[in-house]
Amino acid sequence: MFVLEQHGPDTFVGQGPRYPWGGLFGGQIVAQALRAATYSVEPEYLPHSIRAYFIRPGDHAEPIRYEVDRIRNGRSFTTRRVVARQAIGAILNAECSFQRLEESAAIQTVDAPVVPRYDTVADTSFTASFHRHTVGIDADASAARTGSGRTTAWMKVHDPIERDGASGSLLDQCWLAYLSDDLATDAVREAYVQHVEGAVREELHGVSLDHTVWFHRPLRADDWHLHDVTCQHFAGGRGLAVGHIFDPSGLHAVTYAQEVLMRVPRSQRTDTPRTDQPS
Repeated sequence: MFVLEQHGPDTFVGQGPRYPWGGLFGGQIVAQALRAATYSVEPEYLPHSIRAYFIRPGDHAEPIRYEVDRIRNGRSFTTRRVVARQAIGAILNAECSFQRLEESAAIQTVDAPVVPRYDTVADTSFTASFHRHTVGIDADASAARTGSGRTTAWMKVHDPIERDGASGSLLDQCWLAYLSDDLATDAVREAYVQHVEGAVREELHGVSLDHTVWFHRPLRADDWHLHDVTCQHFAGGRGLAVGHIFDPSGLHAVTYAQEVLMRVPRSQRTDTPRTDQPS
C-alpha cells in the first residue's frame, strides 16, 4: 500500500487502487506523502503531525509523483513539504513535521467513550485493506463531546504489519493517517441531517478539503482501536470534523481534524435549520 519507488533525489512514485466510488482514497495520498517524507529524515525523528490540503481528485489509473522539499533540519524538529502530482497537476500539498523523541510528562484530558466491543458488530468497511466495525454510543456511559453527528467505529488494518525497529512504527503512523480519512465525512453528514429539515442522508455528497493528524503516542494499526468523531461547525458549505483515536485500554493516541465540503442537491438548498435544534 505504501511502497514507493525512488525516481531521483527526494522524488518518489506510488500507485493507488480503484475504490468503489471510482477514484483514489484521500487517506492513501496523505499516507503515501507521509511515507515519502520519512525517506528524507534521519531514523531518530518520528512524525508528530501532518497537515494536508486536497487540491484535485486523483486518478487511480495513473501513477502519483511525490516531490519532497527539505524545508528544515533542526536539532529537535525536522520539517518537510510534499507535493503529490499527476498529469493534471498537483493533487495534494502536505506539510510533515518530525520530532526527536524526548522525555516529557504525559497528560490525557480526553476520555474514550463506552461502546460495544468490536466483535459484537458487523464490518462496514468499503475496502479489504482494513476492518471498520461501526458502533453506537451509550449515552449514559459516554465521554462527553462538543459538536454533533457523533460517529464511532472500531478499526484495524486487515493484514499484520511487518515491523523492523523504528520503521515499524513509521508504517503504523502511515496506516493511521490512511484510516483517519474515513469517518470525518460521515460525522459531518450526520450533523447536517440532524440539524437541517428535509435533508436526505443519501443525497449529500462530501469532499475532503484538508486533513491534519497529530500523533501523540505509539499505536499498532493492526490492533483494534477506536475512532470517535464529531462535527464541530458547519458554515459556507464546509463542516469541520474532529476525531480522537484510542487503544482498547482507553489511551488517547491520535487526534485528527478534517474540513469537509458537503454539497447539497439543488432541490435541498432552500432548506433551513430545524427549529427544535440549535443551528
